[in-house]
Amino acid sequence: MSLPVPRGVLQPLPPPSPDRAQLWAESRRPLVERLRDEILGGGPITFARFMELALYDPQDGYYAARPDEPERGPRTGREGDFLTAPEMDPLFGQVLAGQLEECWERLDRPSAFTFCDDGAGTGALGLAVLDELQRRSAPILHALRYLPLEADPTREADARERLAAAGHGSRLLPQAARVDPLQGVLVANELLDALPVHRLERRDGHDLEIRVAWRDGWFAEAPGPPSDPRLFETLDASGVHLEDGQRAEVSLAALDWVAALPARLARGYAVLIDYGGPAATLYGGRHPEGLLRTYRAHHAGDDPFRAVGEQDLTAHVDTSALERVARATGLEVLGRTSQAEAMAGLDAGEALVELGRRRDTDAARYRAARGALLRLLDPAAMGGFQVLVLGRHVPLEPPLRALAYRLPRDTATDARDA
Repeated sequence: MSLPVPRGVLQPLPPPSPDRAQLWAESRRPLVERLRDEILGGGPITFARFMELALYDPQDGYYAARPDEPERGPRTGREGDFLTAPEMDPLFGQVLAGQLEECWERLDRPSAFTFCDDGAGTGALGLAVLDELQRRSAPILHALRYLPLEADPTREADARERLAAAGHGSRLLPQAARVDPLQGVLVANELLDALPVHRLERRDGHDLEIRVAWRDGWFAEAPGPPSDPRLFETLDASGVHLEDGQRAEVSLAALDWVAALPARLARGYAVLIDYGGPAATLYGGRHPEGLLRTYRAHHAGDDPFRAVGEQDLTAHVDTSALERVARATGLEVLGRTSQAEAMAGLDAGEALVELGRRRDTDAARYRAARGALLRLLDPAAMGGFQVLVLGRHVPLEPPLRALAYRLPRDTATDARDA
């Protein structure tokens, strides 16, 4: 039995050669039919549109909750398709709780402080953070409120139910609060990598966008002119010029998400955690086919036209573009670091030692936390994920603890290298 791997750690499947019947059988048929009809009705669609529906279609998208299909199982966690840090072990949230406390202190201990968990999934991160703060009777508790956000209303309701069942119902903000600018910390852990991307290619001296067509009874690629001038402008702004035959992904949705932050964040911090890196690293010659990946049953692949609606689609995050948009919208870029360095700066090792000393920690619990910490500190695994911290109306100095520690450059990495 293979161990589950986080998204970004490539464990490739053998090259498939499925026939059309198999492709239909392993995909969500109603979703395929809607995509097919849209393409036949209006011509090839952008890959971003295909990815949007494949992941977020309300009825049949990958992230749509379908209570009537219990056999489908969870999307994340050891029983799902990929593993995120909060679901790997509560230690991640326990460590992050210390960063929330520091942010609260930096804002002069306001009486109302929101922890917004954008892309909350199962609510594992919020549960670990609140459990840890409650265990320590942390002073921040009297001010802290938790706001889990999910694209699917049913999944968001499930996360809220989980927190309420754990005794944190009084700290849950109502769903209506999602429209109010917040004071506090907004965390997006492995959210931006799952926002739709456009696929680009340089071919015979021309800048093209790879669209999705319907050909011979299934989806196929169709090159054409860029659908939006911002696509290649984003690369140009970073000084990136694709070589002939090279592919790349650009997420306008991720850029728009950052551009909307000032309207969501009245005062406080945005902590973005994902695999990716600066443009020069992502779009260099090491990845001529681009960095789009699929995930299913803890295996990674590169064919987005298989298991449509039943596999995750993801791409590395361009932190250079995110930082540029953040500055243009008036946000402060407080710093970027690796997850390994952030964990070290937040004394994750001490948190593990303290966990081992507690009377309620048995040997199995300690081993699980120790294994999780090793992954979080390993630059070749989750430790290589990027942590980008943005701020609005916050002190600029000294740096937050998550940004203050640096590993030696020969062991740190600037991006997940899948």
